[in-house]
Amino acid sequence: MAQPPVPPDDAEKGHFDYAQDKSSHETPQAKDDICSVPATRATPKDGEPSNIAARVLSKVASRTDVVLDPPPDGGWRAWAVVLGGFFVVMDTWGVVNSFGVFQPYYTAALDRSPSDVSWIGSFQVFLLFFIGAGTGRLTDAGYFRPLLFSGSLLVVLAMFTTSFCTSYWQLFLSQGICMGIGNGLLFTPSMSLASTYFDKKKSFVIGIVSAGSVPGGLIFPSMVRQLLPTAGFPWTIRAMAFVQLGTLAISAVLMKPRLPPRRAGGLVDWSAFRELEYTFYVSAAFMSFWGIYFAFHYVAAYAEEILDMPYSNALDLLLLLNGMGGVGRVLPNWLADYVGPFNIYIPSAFLTGLLMYFWIAVSNTAGLYVWTAFYGLAVAGIQGIFLAVVGSMTKDPQKTGTRMGMATTIVSFACLTGTPIMGAIIRAQEGSYVGAQVFSATCLMAATAFGIAGRVVRTRKMGHGAFAWVKV
Repeated sequence: MAQPPVPPDDAEKGHFDYAQDKSSHETPQAKDDICSVPATRATPKDGEPSNIAARVLSKVASRTDVVLDPPPDGGWRAWAVVLGGFFVVMDTWGVVNSFGVFQPYYTAALDRSPSDVSWIGSFQVFLLFFIGAGTGRLTDAGYFRPLLFSGSLLVVLAMFTTSFCTSYWQLFLSQGICMGIGNGLLFTPSMSLASTYFDKKKSFVIGIVSAGSVPGGLIFPSMVRQLLPTAGFPWTIRAMAFVQLGTLAISAVLMKPRLPPRRAGGLVDWSAFRELEYTFYVSAAFMSFWGIYFAFHYVAAYAEEILDMPYSNALDLLLLLNGMGGVGRVLPNWLADYVGPFNIYIPSAFLTGLLMYFWIAVSNTAGLYVWTAFYGLAVAGIQGIFLAVVGSMTKDPQKTGTRMGMATTIVSFACLTGTPIMGAIIRAQEGSYVGAQVFSATCLMAATAFGIAGRVVRTRKMGHGAFAWVKV
């Protein structure tokens, strides 16, 4: 006799038992023939579904139970998704982290203030994060592939249109708005998709995917440095677009969802904010991203204006900053699978803030190279672990995209305003970088404090002391 159907409320809420009794699926008739309803049926009570409806919902729930197996934590399909996500991050964050190449070039070529030019890069990051709530929820609902294709199209289109730009407003629309939207359609869905294939290695895998920004941050600035003097601005940008086109095509082949769609549920999971550790952490993330991109946008300009370094040598600093992110993203995330991502985020934020204060004391070229290397290591720890912490606090895998998207939307406003504020501080101080450096460092110290508060809440919920050393 077939087992009674699973109540639809449990199925919708995602309460699935991986170890459930499979005897209800052994008889083909009980599993497949949803029309075999007894001739005599009791009239359902008020508020209860009909027998047919219950059988249909049971069939859907049973199929979902089968699909929602534990994450494979490896295998060809899982690592193929990781590789595809790696290329996505290379083509999104790799370009974003390379904006320091364009900052001094646009400032001189367009005769605009550093703060004005910063709005292009800031809007690019803002939109990448801002639409995360929508794209994360759409990923959970089963629309990953349309997001991947449309985002790839917009990113490549934005690069080609940028190559034809000759004015500030054209660059703002193409490189700031169009590319930002394309990046946003790609980033959060790719990160959340990769995380659904892993459990024990989740933080490490997120670190590998986010490390795609390292080759992007090396390849794209190098292309600008080599091609700009010889091929000119238009063909330099088009060459970058062709690289993006090829690698995003590989991602389109490799990346496929594992989980069934979660149609029910709103755009925002408001229950997350009732978890105090989540609220504290997204506050910490906001403060972090308010301060960390100052160096990415301004280290080359600082080298030129304060230390009188040639433009080509100043770009080496950006390459060093991005290059150190390889170790800084992967190693902390690997450790996070053993000690917990919260325990990695807090020291990373503190060390990054401390190094930003140290930048004030740098007064020569050698010192700036040393500072850039250490800052690149520290800040990559924040960038790589950011979404891993969110993933560790999300118990329902079908809500991973939604909660990650909510976090990225919140930090988007920090990314939008951070570097323009610091550019305005530099202008107000008549070219001095000290005020902007202090602002950036203080933001990171505030992030450390919020992170500690979130960890305290988490450890107490686990039944430990506020500062007990536990995996969290």
